[in-house]
Amino acid sequence: MECKEEIVDLRKFDPESMKESQRISQLVFKLNQTMPMTEDYFRILKEIFGENLGENSIVNAPIQGACIDNVKIGKNVFINSNTLFMARGGITIEDDVQIAANCQLLSNNHDPYERQILTCKPILIKKGAWIGAGVSIMPGIRIGKHAIVGAASVVTHDVPDYSVAVGNPARVIKTLDKTKFKE
Repeated sequence: MECKEEIVDLRKFDPESMKESQRISQLVFKLNQTMPMTEDYFRILKEIFGENLGENSIVNAPIQGACIDNVKIGKNVFINSNTLFMARGGITIEDDVQIAANCQLLSNNHDPYERQILTCKPILIKKGAWIGAGVSIMPGIRIGKHAIVGAASVVTHDVPDYSVAVGNPARVIKTLDKTKFKE
């Protein structure tokens, strides 16, 4: 994954971007107040993510975040409740990923000296990865194919394919047998 850093000055805002941000924020609020798994719920979900929501994917409310329209979700993805998408840098979730409740996907951070400046790097979660409850994934991180990140971990470095990572900061504790996965 190309992990190009983007710098955003929050003091300079584009009126069109602000308008779109408000629209998405209002849709997120509406989603979070709508009866789950109803026709209305799926219609609002589709309005939020548009073409970035893959077939047979579920995102459970409530969700929160910024620039949620920068989130791309593949097919057959399950994202449980209370996910925070800070997506200014972009978040890509490939097919067959499972994300447990209370996770934070943080593709942007503040400059330590100039807090109105955001430093943004994309997050990539590869096919079949499993993200445990309460995990925080920091900017610029790649979670490998079929990797597992254990509950409450803070991911500050890439997790290789077929690895199990746990802790704060998350460290690889074992490698899974890739021959046991059906492709």
